Amino acid sequence: MKLVLKKSNETLSKKLNVSRRDIPCFDIAWHYHPEFELIYITKSNGLRFVGDSVSPFYPGDLVLVGAYLPHLWRNDASYYEEGSEEHVETIITKFKKDFLGPEFFQIPEFNEINKMLGESKFGICFGKSVSEKLHDELVNLPSLTPVEQHIQLLSILQKLSRTKDITILSSSDMRQSTTESSERIDNVLRFISDKYATNIGLNDVADVACMTTNSFCRFFKKTTNKSFTQFLNEVRIRNASRLLVQEDTSVSSVCYAVGYNSITNFNKQFKQIMGVTPKAFRDEI
Repeated sequence: MKLVLKKSNETLSKKLNVSRRDIPCFDIAWHYHPEFELIYITKSNGLRFVGDSVSPFYPGDLVLVGAYLPHLWRNDASYYEEGSEEHVETIITKFKKDFLGPEFFQIPEFNEINKMLGESKFGICFGKSVSEKLHDELVNLPSLTPVEQHIQLLSILQKLSRTKDITILSSSDMRQSTTESSERIDNVLRFISDKYATNIGLNDVADVACMTTNSFCRFFKKTTNKSFTQFLNEVRIRNASRLLVQEDTSVSSVCYAVGYNSITNFNKQFKQIMGVTPKAFRDEI
């Protein structure tokens, strides 16, 4: 598997492509493409990787991914098991910046949209209050005629550009212009996603990358803008937050389920990443 530049015949011939997907699970390839992508999840959950950001996602998740920004929506392991009855429902809208014509968003009246598209190089997650208000417009988008889709998307972008309920995802600009070393980092990300709950260490992931530990540390930091330990802790804690929300299990059970052997360390890492203790997080929810 590689960090791949995705291009299809359909998206090459159209500057706006809208699709409704009802599939068993998300593609597990970390990828990027020249189009902007507005992703609305109506049924599915798992972890979302956008640039150097790692976050859980649920139904109602609405994210704008900028052009050439690496991203991956990865479902829970149960989605990929043989015979699984889980499935994904999502609305995917891919568009070129000039889908309404060259320099269209340079017009002063569309300055807010232009600014938002610029910020999408980091990935933008919109709050659930936003996705709920736009639910009908997003869900109906695939059934419209091409002309109606262009008009509707412009309306959606305008509404999104005016909301304050947003989270900027990636802490750095990680847009790609090359696939150099892409297979190596993709193998590492998949390994971490699959094995985060086990006792994996630096030597394990360095072996996956076929590198010495020192070389791997430099490579991983340069590619993800985070150390391996920091990244692993984020994956574990984000998964822990999903378990705390979705399941009525004890904090200690969640701690061991995501790969920690110490409650003290788990509480410390959770508070550092989430801003509150696991108990306070559950109480707030």
